Amino acid sequence: MTENTRRLLPVISLILAMLLWASSFVALKLAFRGYHPMQVIFGRMLIASICFLPFVPGFRKQNWRRKDFKYLLIMAVCEPCLYFLFEAKALELTSASQAGMITAMLPLLVAILAWAWLKEKISRQTLLGFSLAILGAIWLSLASDSSSAAPNPLLGNFCEFLAMVCAAGYTVSLKHLTENYSPLFLTAVQAFLGSLFFFPFLLLPDIGFPNQWQTVPALSVIYLGTFITLIAYGCYNYAVSRIPASQAAGYVNLIPVFGVILGMLILGDRLNFSQWLACGLVFCGVWLSSYGHRTPLVQPTT
Repeated sequence: MTENTRRLLPVISLILAMLLWASSFVALKLAFRGYHPMQVIFGRMLIASICFLPFVPGFRKQNWRRKDFKYLLIMAVCEPCLYFLFEAKALELTSASQAGMITAMLPLLVAILAWAWLKEKISRQTLLGFSLAILGAIWLSLASDSSSAAPNPLLGNFCEFLAMVCAAGYTVSLKHLTENYSPLFLTAVQAFLGSLFFFPFLLLPDIGFPNQWQTVPALSVIYLGTFITLIAYGCYNYAVSRIPASQAAGYVNLIPVFGVILGMLILGDRLNFSQWLACGLVFCGVWLSSYGHRTPLVQPTT
C-alpha cells in the first residue's frame, strides 16, 4: 500500500462516517414516529451486536490489559450510553437539521480534551474558528421557531450539546485505546455494552417492548443498527486509530452540511433567515479552523 493510499483511507472513512451520521438524525426522527426512543436505541444496539457475533472468536486474540478496563468503560458510558440518552431527548424537542448543526461544537471539545489528555497541539487559529462555530450554533438555537417537528428547540439543542460533550469524551478515550485494540473490537464493545445498558428501559411499564411492525420506523431502526452503529462507527474508529483525535473530530463539521440537506430533502425541515445567517457563521468558523491546518499522519501501532 502506497503512502498516499494510507493517508487517503482515513479521509475516505471519515467522510463516509460523517455522511452516515448525518443521515442518522433523519433515521431517528423517522423511527421515533413509530416507536419509543428507548425502544429505538435498544433495537439499534441489539442489531449491531448480532452483526458482531461472527467476529467474537477473533476478539480473543486482543492483548487484554487490566489497566484499560476503566478506559473501555469510560468510552462505552460516554457513547453509546449517555450520548444516545441525550440525543434521543434532543430529537424529540428539536429538528434534525438543528441537531446536526450543534455537532459543529464537537471538534473544539475534542481538541481541548486531546490537548489536556493526549498532549495534542492546537493552534490559536483553530480555537478561534471553533469558537465562531460555537457562537453560530448558539445563535441557531436562539433563532429557532417552535413547530411540530421542534416543540422546544432551545432545550433540544442544549441536550444535543450535552451529547457532544459525551462524544468528545468518547473520541479521546477511543484514541487512547486504539494504541492496543482494533477498531472493530472497540466498535463491538460499544454495541454489546450499549445493549446491556438500554435493555432495562424496556422493562419500564410506560415503555415496554414493541408490539407491532411499522414499516418505515422499523426499517429505520435496522438502518441505524447496521449502517450507523456498525459501519459509521467502524469507519470512524478506524480513522481515529490512524490520525490525531482532534484532526478526526474536525470532519464532524461535515455533519451540519449533510444534515441540513438531508433534513430538507427527506423531512421537509426549514430554516428561517436568521438561522441561515447562523449557519453561515458556523461554516466560517469551520473554514477558519481548517484553513492551512496540516497534521502528520499517525502510524498504526497494532
